[in-house]
Amino acid sequence: MRNIFLFIRRYFNFLLFLTLQGISIFLIISYSNHHYAAFSRVANNVTGQINSRYSSVQHYFYLKRTNDSLLKANELLYNKLKGNFALPDTTTRSYVDSIRIDSILQYRRYTYVGARVVANSVAAPNNFIVLDRGKKAGIKEGMGVVDPNNAVVGIITETTDDYSVVMSLLHKDSHISGKLKKGEETGTLSWDGKEPNLVSLTNIPKSAKISVGDSVITSGFSTTFPKGIMLGRVEGIYKEASSNYYKVKFFTAANFHNLPYAYVIQNAEQDAVNKILEKINKQP
Repeated sequence: MRNIFLFIRRYFNFLLFLTLQGISIFLIISYSNHHYAAFSRVANNVTGQINSRYSSVQHYFYLKRTNDSLLKANELLYNKLKGNFALPDTTTRSYVDSIRIDSILQYRRYTYVGARVVANSVAAPNNFIVLDRGKKAGIKEGMGVVDPNNAVVGIITETTDDYSVVMSLLHKDSHISGKLKKGEETGTLSWDGKEPNLVSLTNIPKSAKISVGDSVITSGFSTTFPKGIMLGRVEGIYKEASSNYYKVKFFTAANFHNLPYAYVIQNAEQDAVNKILEKINKQP
């Protein structure tokens, strides 16, 4: 308290000046329309700048909540895609003795499950991605994974109760069936471990008409991915020596350097198809 009085005593003249100056400004603004309008304009600009800065800071701290809500919203939208349903053949009819609920939910084939990426590598010869969803969310080995733009990321290889490991497209052992969207020639994807986001599509016949910029999509010849999901765009076409095939290089549609979220694709028919394939492979 004593220091306060000493401060006031020492700077009394300066403090009195500031007080009188403030009163003068107040009187001028109050009794002059011109000065009042000028002060209001300046005050609004200052207030707007402060509110804008505060809004930006507040928006930054709410980014995680916003991203989580967008992840859930995208999951709902993906699950409404027409391609996720295997509708019955309408050329034939069957009759039952009970009334069926008129819903397409029973024909659902693919379900998208949103997940957050907790680990990701792009520089190693064999790259993996870790998601924060596992067996508790119905995630199983062999399921496909896409990014928020519905571009292929990889395949689930291991799962725990709460986490799952994805073999990235940028992995030397990753071999996904893909095809050219324009001509529908089918080949196999592979990565040479050199350039990130640049993958090869092999076994494309030289009779195929390919151009730089053509789309490469999933073939649908597996239970992992639906047909037509984007893999990338052609970067170059190279002739393989002493063969009748091209090697097509393309940039992946998924950006592995910026992958905060992903979606796991659950195929309701995956187990049934795998059982049939296992039975066929066991036959002599």
